[in-house]
Amino acid sequence: MSLWGKRIVPAILLIPALVLTAAPAVAAQQSLPDQLVKKVAVAGINRHLIALQRIADTHDGTRAASTDGHARSAEYIAGKLEAAGYSVTRQEFPFVYTETLAQHLTAGGADVPIIAMTYSPSTPEGGITAPLAAIPPDATPGCEAADYGAATGKIVLVQRGSCTFAAKQQAAAEAGALGAIIYNNDEGSLNGTLGDPADARIPTGGVSRADGEALAALDGTPVTLELRQLRENRSSYNVVAETKTGRKDNVVMAGAHLDSVPDGPGINDNGSGSATLLETALQLGGSPKVNNAVRFAFWSAEEFGLVGSTYYVDSLGFEQQLDIALYLNFDMIGSPNAAYFAYDGDDSDGVGAGPGPYGSAQIEKTFVDYLSTRGIATEGTDFDGRSDYGEFIAVGIPAGGLFTGAEDLKTEAQAAKWGGQAGVPYDPCYHQACDDLGNVDRTALDRNADAVAFALGTYALSTEPVNGVAPGKAGKKPARAAAKVARADAA
Repeated sequence: MSLWGKRIVPAILLIPALVLTAAPAVAAQQSLPDQLVKKVAVAGINRHLIALQRIADTHDGTRAASTDGHARSAEYIAGKLEAAGYSVTRQEFPFVYTETLAQHLTAGGADVPIIAMTYSPSTPEGGITAPLAAIPPDATPGCEAADYGAATGKIVLVQRGSCTFAAKQQAAAEAGALGAIIYNNDEGSLNGTLGDPADARIPTGGVSRADGEALAALDGTPVTLELRQLRENRSSYNVVAETKTGRKDNVVMAGAHLDSVPDGPGINDNGSGSATLLETALQLGGSPKVNNAVRFAFWSAEEFGLVGSTYYVDSLGFEQQLDIALYLNFDMIGSPNAAYFAYDGDDSDGVGAGPGPYGSAQIEKTFVDYLSTRGIATEGTDFDGRSDYGEFIAVGIPAGGLFTGAEDLKTEAQAAKWGGQAGVPYDPCYHQACDDLGNVDRTALDRNADAVAFALGTYALSTEPVNGVAPGKAGKKPARAAAKVARADAA
């Protein structure tokens, strides 16, 4: 024991010391969001993008789920997170791998660009030829078998909207159709998925709105549709990392899919999101001074129907789902003709799926307000089910995130507001081999990365605006609470 331990010090002399030691800790905690914004730099994110590009270049040009390119990408990320002190798990799951072998549509003697939907059944080699049946669009186009009338033995043409692609082709199949062509209800090409292989009934592909409207004029004309895909059972894995500090019953979770499509390296889709999350995690560190644990997920097989994230959420019990305070999703945040979208948590746009679970509006506000302070106006984007927030929302977990756009075309108003080219897709290389290091707007990536860092730093300290949980220690475990009551009763 030191001599200091035997001294009698007047209590009043201790008060200034206590104040002086407590104040810096509080100040440091309050500045975490700003500190994280300062630390998360686009140069660090770009280094990860270079790594992902080189991995793809040396693995057949792809990082698709179940390929060596994906496994190498996952281990690159897992290794860095382990070195930074995170608790890292690898969650393996089965899925159905599919790869397009042929996608052709001939109508009126001309070739029409068409994209086979993921999990579409295959036609015979050379395709199928049948009369085209154009279904008049209404409020719920092609969502019920009755919409298709006398479609038996025909290839139907139906507009996108109101229900899923899977529901449309199922209804068409029930009406006797041999194949389905779904055309976009917005500008740009249509690249979709039937979601679950078990739901796929007839060969189905997507075309642009302009091509769909032109095809509608050929109602009754024979067309030839060839859609062929390789399909086989495979496995892949998610990488999930969590801080060793912070309460575990109010976890702040953020995710991005790591896999690319089979046709390319996937540097914007979704190297941009996963590289940003990785750099944010590294700058936060595995044992930060936070009130809430932070969990980072790098999903696989998103491009095959959100398989990895769905498997993850479904593997959690109800109490484990309750431990997740919120989920933030970052899928494509560096598109070369970038928009600045935040998920429409409050449904203020009145478009599509409606509001997210309670707390989603508050998450949207966090992103919108932060980007506003940087002089960046945002627009809402619907929870349309195209990314990994889907299953979190389905079980009631509030969600939000950022998005810079995919295959849809930038409008004149958006080009005036954000720059870039009107009438051109936000990402002209969406799901193509040219989605490489040259397919990223690093200014947009830098701005969005700052918003990611700010939101994660903010919620790591408190999620009270989202779910009412005030900063503080985790509640007593039920077993401990019961034991304490038992001891009190015995006394």
